[in-house]
This record gives sequence, structure tokens and C-alpha cells, in this order.
Amino acid sequence: MSKPLLFAANWKMHLHPGEAGTFLDRFLTLDVPRSGRTVVFFPPAVSLQTVAARLEGHDHLLVGAQDVHWESAGAFTGATSVPLARGAGASAALVGHSERRHLFGETDQETAQKVAAVLGGGLQAMLCVGETLDQREAGTTVAVVERQLAAALTGVAPQADLVVAYEPVWAIGTGRNATPEDANAVHRSIRELLVGLGLPRSTRILYGGSVKPENVAALVEQPEVDGVLVGGASLDPASWATICATMAGVPGD
Repeated sequence: MSKPLLFAANWKMHLHPGEAGTFLDRFLTLDVPRSGRTVVFFPPAVSLQTVAARLEGHDHLLVGAQDVHWESAGAFTGATSVPLARGAGASAALVGHSERRHLFGETDQETAQKVAAVLGGGLQAMLCVGETLDQREAGTTVAVVERQLAAALTGVAPQADLVVAYEPVWAIGTGRNATPEDANAVHRSIRELLVGLGLPRSTRILYGGSVKPENVAALVEQPEVDGVLVGGASLDPASWATICATMAGVPGD
């Protein structure tokens, strides 16, 4: 028996519309739809509409925005609103990615406003949380994640279309990653924190941080890991198809 899995590709600032189209032409020849598996692409904003158009008719393949503004419209040059993203074909949005927090200075309050805007606008919110290396070495991983979750999700309805992605900042793009057992332990803590916030235990929790074809199976075999959020390894169609082909059994109780 296999458990449902969610595979999310964050292309970051890569693949313009032409490159995105070429990627998907190749990926679609390699991908085999599987029951209980969902794949979400998060392309840069300029490629969102191209990706959405190429994925029409492939119900297990979705597209989302990498970031959104919390206002629905206005004088916010360079920003993308939820209605704009939805109009371009997005069904989801990343919120609070570590690069938005640490490179662009996004605060917990801004992340909370974005979660509210995404959910209020009818998109799935994929909320990213995680600790830095200093925080990990100080033993404050759970406290940091608890603060991020509480700030973003207090008052969010239990039925909200929400996914949480745990991405230890020290493992993103570094070649380092948490062991499957470490990831599972943090995911277990996140699940308890979500329940404490009134959200369902069944909320999907993804792992992100130097995921690649060589380690994805060991990660998704963990009972608390419901899928992966992948950066660099999602930029090659063969690599990404291999990752998306990974399935996991449910360990016995």
C-alpha cells in the first residue's frame, strides 16, 4: 500500500517561457501519471502562464506562483497579486520561502498577510518554515518553526487548503540535507504544532533541502514526510521525472 505524495518544483529565477516549454515537452514524455500523486510546478512569474497552458489536460500536474503580494491590486511595481496569479493559471502559491525571508527581509507578519491573501483568493497556500544553521546548532529548531507557524496560521480555518514545507535553511542549495530520520522528527513536531493551532493532523508536510534522485526515496519513506519541495534537481526534466516517479509504502504501525 502506498501513501499519497506531493512533489513540488521550485524553479526560482530560472527557465524563461521558451525554456519552460522545452522542459515540459521533455518532462511529459518521461512522466507516468500515478494514482495518489500530485506534482506542482512553481515557475518564475514570466513563465507561469506558459507552464499553465502546457499542463492543460494533465490533471495531476499543477502550477503555482513563487510569491504573491497580500494586496489584491494597486501601485506595487514588480509584485504579483493573487488574482493576477490565478488569472495566469496558478492554483497554488509558495509563501514564506526562506529566500523571501532571509534575502528579501520578509517578516512573519508579511508572511501571515500573504497566507490570508492566498487562502482568501482560492489558491492553495504552501507555507515554508525552517531554521538557519545557527538556530539548529543552538537547539532552537522547534521553537523557530513554532514561531513561524503560529505567526502565519493563527486563525486559519481547519478546512483551509494548506500545505507546509519544512526547509532547513542550512540545507538549501548547499548539498547538505537533514537525514531522513532528522526530517521525520521535525515533521512530527510540526504536525503536533499544527494540531495545537486547530489544524488537521492530516495536513501535508513536505521536506525541502538538497533533495535529489539519490535521496528522495529514503525521505518519502518516512511516515511523517508527505512529499518534497525541490529546487536545483527540478531544473532538469530527467532528474525531475525520476524524483516524481518515486513512491513510498506506508510503514506498518
